[in-house]
Amino acid sequence: MRISRMAAVATAAVLALSVAACGDGSDGAGGSGSGDGIVGKAAGGKLVIGVKSDQPGLGLQTGTTYEGFDIEVGKIIAKGLGLDASKIEWKTTVSANREPFIEQGQVDLVIATYTINDDRKKKVAFGGPYYVAGQDLLVKTDSTVTGPEAMEGKKVCSVAGSTPAKRIKEEYPKVGLQEFDSYSKCVQALGTGQVDAVTTDDIILAGYAAQAEYAGKFKVVGKPFSSEPYGIGLKKTDTAGCTKINEILKAAADDGSYKAAWDATLGKGGTPAPTFDATKLTNCPA
Repeated sequence: MRISRMAAVATAAVLALSVAACGDGSDGAGGSGSGDGIVGKAAGGKLVIGVKSDQPGLGLQTGTTYEGFDIEVGKIIAKGLGLDASKIEWKTTVSANREPFIEQGQVDLVIATYTINDDRKKKVAFGGPYYVAGQDLLVKTDSTVTGPEAMEGKKVCSVAGSTPAKRIKEEYPKVGLQEFDSYSKCVQALGTGQVDAVTTDDIILAGYAAQAEYAGKFKVVGKPFSSEPYGIGLKKTDTAGCTKINEILKAAADDGSYKAAWDATLGKGGTPAPTFDATKLTNCPA
């Protein structure tokens, strides 16, 4: 009886070690691209992509439908992974939630006007950039504001946790910063006179200014004061997934699907598609 018990304990220990070894290898978290990595997730028949829901031309939700350039980029990535667009689950993701959602596994990717920067790269990996924007100001059409240096003593609105908000705090401390959790709230505050300007990336602001409800009321100042490379966020350890995203983006630029995505969304306002520069693609973490 005693020998049988000892044998059972030994067997259990061997099984435990075997399970640990299986989980410790290439499950995507280790960078192989299977299991928890996006390649493995797509092979399993589903991807959850975090996107904005209130940015016209980029990521806008109407009912249960999402549309915009970021949404089309998400479809391009899914297709490159062998997954039909109908298998994508879109999840509304505000700026402050982007890293937590990736780290917690609530989303597989984030494609949400997500600027690549060194602080974020400590927590997540980035494919891309797929577009380079510039921070600017949205003001009322009769405003005389010419740039952030003319905002001293005035109120400017941005989103908590965003790169534009951080830049205002650090580089323009004499500007009064109002933070909300979405740019749509900032734009509403501009309309009611609660703030004097809204700041974020120029292409986002252009999308708001072009909305029918704001036509003729707002203008983009047109003097960008930063460079904002938009990346596709994923788990920091998913090296295979990051590499695959870059391969898909380059292929999309070569075969015309990148331009088609732009023309069907942001390009409708007359802005020509940018030239995709594959030399700027990120170096995925080893």
